[in-house]
Amino acid sequence: MPPEKLHWKHLFPEVITSGLCTGCAACVIACPHDVIGYDHVSGGYRPFHLEQEDGPGGCGHGDRGCTLCTRACPRFRAWEPEIDTFLFGRERTPEEVSGISKDVVLARATDPVIAEVGQDGGLVSAILIYALEHDLIDAALVSYLEGDGSTWKAVPGVARTRDDVLRAGGSRYTYSANTLAYPEAADAGAERIALVGMSCQSSAVPALKVRKAGKVARRITLNIGLLCSKTFDDRIFEELLEAKYGLTRPEIKKMNIKGRLQIWCHDGRYVEVPLKECHEFTREGCTMCPDFAAEHADISTGGIGAFNDWTLTVVRTDIGRELMEGMVTAGWIETRPGDDDPGAIELMHKLASKQRKRWPEFASTQAPAAIPLPS
Repeated sequence: MPPEKLHWKHLFPEVITSGLCTGCAACVIACPHDVIGYDHVSGGYRPFHLEQEDGPGGCGHGDRGCTLCTRACPRFRAWEPEIDTFLFGRERTPEEVSGISKDVVLARATDPVIAEVGQDGGLVSAILIYALEHDLIDAALVSYLEGDGSTWKAVPGVARTRDDVLRAGGSRYTYSANTLAYPEAADAGAERIALVGMSCQSSAVPALKVRKAGKVARRITLNIGLLCSKTFDDRIFEELLEAKYGLTRPEIKKMNIKGRLQIWCHDGRYVEVPLKECHEFTREGCTMCPDFAAEHADISTGGIGAFNDWTLTVVRTDIGRELMEGMVTAGWIETRPGDDDPGAIELMHKLASKQRKRWPEFASTQAPAAIPLPS
């Protein structure tokens, strides 16, 4: 008998409805039949099947042999050892609480405009602009603020130019499935695409590659992960920031998290919100995510530590190291040893260790087998 064809009817109960789904949307962009939709509504952020003949958990294409959705999912079955072994040639050890890495440095852009517009020194913006202008990538999947930015709703989009990247600069703390911008980039002819995404999204890229998920896997050639403990449901704006602190969305200019939610306003006001007040607005898809440190990215970045204008940067792959070294040599970024801020590294390990405890026991035991690949 051939191995079982694992598809939507397996993904739906094991990931989508079990709570393991992070909303990364990898299954959506991998589906060759365009039958998986995505719920963008606050409290949703998860895929669903567009064809209802066999109920929400059925898929006729899967019954006939299509397995792309399960092969794309970075939370299905034995995802972590599969990805670790594919990227690094081995599984992570328990001591590697923040994942396997080559280098840990502090980095920032040398261009003052990029450093100012971007977050924590503008490293990610500098990487994307450098890669675009040096013909390393054709496009990047990023997030933008909807419309004129006054709604503070994050939406996925494609960056093709320096101006696009600068417009996407800065952090938002509601969720954007940046992977959903992939069809736009691919339809425009992009063959080398960078993804900037939270840790769950950065695991999707090697999941697609190790499980041989077609053109999508081949086209995403650079994977930049963002250190992430959680994102918030959109309702945090009205139910907390406006109700308690009198901050409406159009008044907000910039946000950051440094042990607390920091908010800068267009009129010069600065407001700090204790993170404990934000916990009840945690997005459902984040509650079981075990990956704080974006362990499967080429380069993982986060604005934690003592220095507001430097990004803690974890270089994990040869692709990431070559890119960082090239940017340093060309004068696009400057780096310093990660040990210059031992507190940042300690905090990363602490948060990563704490977050790994979110992974539920039922997920560790329900289906440990690797996914059979197509012959």
